[in-house]
Amino acid sequence: MIRGVHTLFYSSKAEELRAFLRDKLQLPFVDVGEGWLIFDVPEADMGVHPTDKESPPSGTAHISFYCDDIQRTVKDLSGRGVEFAQDIQEQDWGYVTTFKVPGDFEVMLYQPKYQK
Repeated sequence: MIRGVHTLFYSSKAEELRAFLRDKLQLPFVDVGEGWLIFDVPEADMGVHPTDKESPPSGTAHISFYCDDIQRTVKDLSGRGVEFAQDIQEQDWGYVTTFKVPGDFEVMLYQPKYQK
């Protein structure tokens, strides 16, 4: 029986990204040896989106974080040195922004409008 989902990021700055997730986002983790951290993400959901001319190609995976109060979460994370790449924007499905992470890419943070 499936118990959960394992996600991962590929990063050109893997050690720095692990430290970012540990120190800035304060995700709980287990060190499985030699600094290899496995983070315990407390809750997850999964969506399946169709592809079209404007979407990534079929087979592309996407990882984002969600929260209950995006204004408060952005303020808290900014206080820990997290750099946001855009202002919060309203979408049909929620409120969304992105933040920069080591490895020169951005990760989405959103507050869903749908009920969990």
